[in-house]
Amino acid sequence: MSDEGFDVIVVGAGLAGTVAAYLLGREGLQVLLIERGNYPGSKNMTGGRIYSHSLEKIMPGFAKEAPIERKITREKVFMMTEKSCIGLDFQSSLLGIPGSDSYSVLRGVFDQWLAEKAEEAGVEIITGICVDDLIIRDGKVCGVIAGTDQIEAQVTILADGVNSLLAQKAGLRQEFRPDHVAVGVKELIELPAELIQERFQCNETEGTACMFAGFPSDGRVGGGFLYTNKKSISLGVVCTLSELTKGQKTVPQLMEDFKAHPAVAPLIKGGRLLEYSGHLVPEGGLSMVPGLIGNGVLVAGDAAGFCVNLGYAVRGMDFAVASGECAARAVIEANKGGDYSESGLQIYRKYLDESFVLQDMKLYCKFPHFLETTPRIFSDYPELLEGIVTDMFVMDGQPSKALLKTMMKHTKKVGLLKIAGDALKGARSV
Repeated sequence: MSDEGFDVIVVGAGLAGTVAAYLLGREGLQVLLIERGNYPGSKNMTGGRIYSHSLEKIMPGFAKEAPIERKITREKVFMMTEKSCIGLDFQSSLLGIPGSDSYSVLRGVFDQWLAEKAEEAGVEIITGICVDDLIIRDGKVCGVIAGTDQIEAQVTILADGVNSLLAQKAGLRQEFRPDHVAVGVKELIELPAELIQERFQCNETEGTACMFAGFPSDGRVGGGFLYTNKKSISLGVVCTLSELTKGQKTVPQLMEDFKAHPAVAPLIKGGRLLEYSGHLVPEGGLSMVPGLIGNGVLVAGDAAGFCVNLGYAVRGMDFAVASGECAARAVIEANKGGDYSESGLQIYRKYLDESFVLQDMKLYCKFPHFLETTPRIFSDYPELLEGIVTDMFVMDGQPSKALLKTMMKHTKKVGLLKIAGDALKGARSV
């Protein structure tokens, strides 16, 4: 470590922190990147999908070199009950167009590669170090405290994850509400590449992303996910923290039941468990975004709550990359004028406002509340679809009924007015 301090300290070597450090190092600033885990990515349990557009802008053609797993060319979205799985299957070459494509990744590997790029740009990285506190003088963040070490910097970027205690200590964030975060568990299940390609009908470079609602979270706000890697499957369940007390099942039990579901069990049959992990996930949307700028400090990535779960897609990694870029650009501008005060760093907000990050966060700002206040999406509607589809496809020798009559029989169980109201509320939220 430098005895004279650094221009910038970045806390957290996830995507947001490492991208910010990389860009700052590339500009010739003295940057220290601190990671609590034993190596970058060691604590990350994200489902494992990155939309390429944000990193492509920073590192053109990165996927040719980066340790990506499979290009996602097939999207599946399912409504699940205990016995059934009804879904949408979209397979298209349009999903693989460069610049708008996406990849499954294993963050433990991918984040190390990105950190190596930051080191090549001149960034100093230390791992296995927990930042306990911030150095604050006259209301300005002047660095960090890690154990007995005090390390000073002109500006500090906090990218230390959703439960950012440092953002709280900087006075930028309050305790989050239980409905603002979800508890996620993930298993990494090893399978031969040939078996994955056979079961998911893909070639050796392409893969599938699946999202599930209903049964995986026991009818509560949440869901399940599955991503195909080269020689493994990332499988997980997410449930909003506020919802966990409303059911009888624990998160580990939700995961076991999900794995045993007749639609999932054949996909992972014969697999070997490589990794089991749990993590908090930001789910509150714009309403959980903290103060982003203080004197000598910026907040980025999950620490800023930059994540949107739309049910059919989860946006987090591209938000992290873009917010890291915006933070780096803001620091570079502040460095030119030598002003790292709150006013000197305000351009960070301008860059975020101009990017897709805050524009998308604002667009979907009502969606988390819609999910929270419409539990029928995860309970009644999967059963509604199951009933309709069962009557469509099961032939039992009884006279058939008109399809409209069949549909009405099941929709009446939920209530036409409730369905219409939910549809209108959902449309307004997006």
